[in-house]
Amino acid sequence: MDKPVNHRAWFMVMPVVILVAFSAVIPLMTVVNYSIQDTFGNNQFFWAGLEWFEQILSSERFHNALLRQFVFSFIILAIEVPLGILVALSMPKRGWTVSLCLVVMALPLLIPWNVVGTIWQIFGRVDIGLLGAALNELGIGYNYTQNWLDAWITVIVMDVWHWTSLVALLCYAGLVSIPEAHYHAARIDSASRWKVFRYIELPKMNRVLLIAILLRFMDSFMIYTEPFVVTGGGPGNSTTFFSIDLVKMAIGQFDLGPAAAFSLIYFLIILLLSWVFYTVMTNVGVELPRREKES
Repeated sequence: MDKPVNHRAWFMVMPVVILVAFSAVIPLMTVVNYSIQDTFGNNQFFWAGLEWFEQILSSERFHNALLRQFVFSFIILAIEVPLGILVALSMPKRGWTVSLCLVVMALPLLIPWNVVGTIWQIFGRVDIGLLGAALNELGIGYNYTQNWLDAWITVIVMDVWHWTSLVALLCYAGLVSIPEAHYHAARIDSASRWKVFRYIELPKMNRVLLIAILLRFMDSFMIYTEPFVVTGGGPGNSTTFFSIDLVKMAIGQFDLGPAAAFSLIYFLIILLLSWVFYTVMTNVGVELPRREKES
C-alpha cells in the first residue's frame, strides 16, 4: 500500500519562494527586458533585439575589462589558495592558542568592504598614509593614484589581506577533522612531511578547497567596492574591472540597454566558469583517490 504524500510542507517553502522571486527573479526579468529594448526616457521603449549584445561583445572596452578581470582573479587564486593552506597548516590544533588564532584570522572577514577600501586608501596615501609615506621615505617611488603597477599591487595586497583568512579557516576545518591515527600511522612508516601533506592532509581538504576556490573566484570576479574606493578604476582604466565598468556604463553614462546586456553576459560568464571549476575539481577529487587505491 502506497504511503499518502503530505504536501503541506510546501506551505513552509512558499515564503522563501516568494522572497526569492521578488529579490532575484523579478529584477532579473527587468534586466532582460532592458537588454532587448532601447529607451529615450518618459518610459517609452523601442525594440532593439540583440543589438546591445552584439555591441558589447564586439567592443574593445568589454575585451579589455574581461582581460583585466581574468588576470586579477587568476593572481588572487594563485596567491590566496597556497597562502591559506600554509596558514592553516601552521595553526595549532589544540590548546588555548586555537581560539586566539581563530579570532585573529576571522577579524579581517568582519570588516565591511567599503571600510576595507577606505583603510587601504588612507594606508597607501603618500602624504599621510603609513605605507605610502614609509615607501617614499625609503626611496621607493610608490603612488597608487598615478602608477598603474602600484595600483594593481595595492588592490591585490588589499584583497589578499582581506580574504586569505577565509581560505585558511576552511582549510583548517578540513585539517582538524583528520583522526590522529592517520598521523600516528605516518610516523610509524617514517613518512616525510610532504607525503603526510600529499596523502593525508590534502585529500581531507579536497572538499573545503573546492568551496574556497569557488567562493574566492566568484567574489574576485565580482569585486567592486574595494578597488572603486581605493582607485576609482584608475589610474586611467588600469583597475577598471568588470563590475566598475558596468556601473560606469549604467550610472555614469546612463546607457541602460547596453548595461543590461553587459550584466547578463557578466552573469553568464560567472555561471559558466563556476560550473567548470566545480566539474573539474569534483572529477579530480574523485579520480585521485581511485587511482591511489588501484596502485
